[in-house]
Amino acid sequence: MSKRVFLIVLDSFGIGEMADAEKFGDKGANTLRSVSKSEYFDLKNLKSMGLFNIDGVDFLEGVAFPTAAFGRFSELSQGKDTTVGHWEICGVISEKPLPTYPQGFPDEIIKEFSQKCGRGVLCNKPYSGTDVLADFGQKHIESGDLIVYTSADSVFQIAAHENVVPLSKLYEYCEIARKLLRGEHGVGRVIARPFTGEEGRFRRTADRHDYSLAPPFKTILDYISENEQKVIAVGKIKDIFTGRGITEYVYTASNSEGVERTLEYLKKDFSGLCFVNLVDFDMVYGHRNDVDGYAKALADFDKAVPEIVKNLRDEDLLIITADHGCDPGFTESTDHTREHIPALIFGKRIKSCNLGTKQGFCHIGKTVCDYLKVSADVCGESFLKEIIKD
Repeated sequence: MSKRVFLIVLDSFGIGEMADAEKFGDKGANTLRSVSKSEYFDLKNLKSMGLFNIDGVDFLEGVAFPTAAFGRFSELSQGKDTTVGHWEICGVISEKPLPTYPQGFPDEIIKEFSQKCGRGVLCNKPYSGTDVLADFGQKHIESGDLIVYTSADSVFQIAAHENVVPLSKLYEYCEIARKLLRGEHGVGRVIARPFTGEEGRFRRTADRHDYSLAPPFKTILDYISENEQKVIAVGKIKDIFTGRGITEYVYTASNSEGVERTLEYLKKDFSGLCFVNLVDFDMVYGHRNDVDGYAKALADFDKAVPEIVKNLRDEDLLIITADHGCDPGFTESTDHTREHIPALIFGKRIKSCNLGTKQGFCHIGKTVCDYLKVSADVCGESFLKEIIKD
């Protein structure tokens, strides 16, 4: 029987500050703790798997008999964003931080970008994605200049109204920026941020598109596909890895669509990995300090867990994890937070056990390869022997 792994990343679902969080300005951050205070917090299915039994989750009551293997993982990479988080899960540790621009991008970069696009540039500062539209959206409409902004993360973001810059043109501008931002200025992601509406009612659309750096080394995705097994990407996974090692992909516009696509793949025959990113936790709620919205989104995912589990086959492995934190209750900023991530590993061949705290997200990817019997020269050590039934 074919072996399948469904690896679902709840984007930004951190479960508590790491030991070095203060260095990142994130001392005290805890995404799970913040959302657990909401009246909409209801994770009975993840709780039964063992989410609240994980090390450090001492503010919620666990269960006596968890149904999954569970543990928390700390990040070895020097970062706290989507790119380095996903890369590390897949076996690549980023020892050097990707460049960030707290004062905006250098004049020479902006000048060259502007010349190649034939448009001026507005903003060029770290900014909240919603605030930047309120402050610069109308100026953009009147001038045609592009809104360029960044954050605490290694990103070059370009916002444009769809009536001023057609979507295809915005994507073209992002490709120009991606070619410029290499080497010393090689940011993790160039992000297209299209928006619509009128002044006072601007809103970002679901047509965001990420242009990532390619991983510097081979990841588990390369090794699995080279082993003639499927690597199916759901959501923005394809963008994070620049398509490398991916055999099939589908973009999604929301968490609910991501779950729907996952359920569809659960009903298909294949051998290999289905890698899913559910981005709304981060993009829609975490970055907007929306505790209740985040809690509702988690509750919605939790309600989908029984349907996901029901469709698992005897040889399937389900892993639910995250890539970093984005504590919506951490009011000092709207940025990502340096946190541990959870991992819940479930399947008919998996026994319930506490994996404790492991150093490195990369052990997750190494375990995926071990389960699929793929030899992968990547960072990490498999913990399959700890969780597999005899």
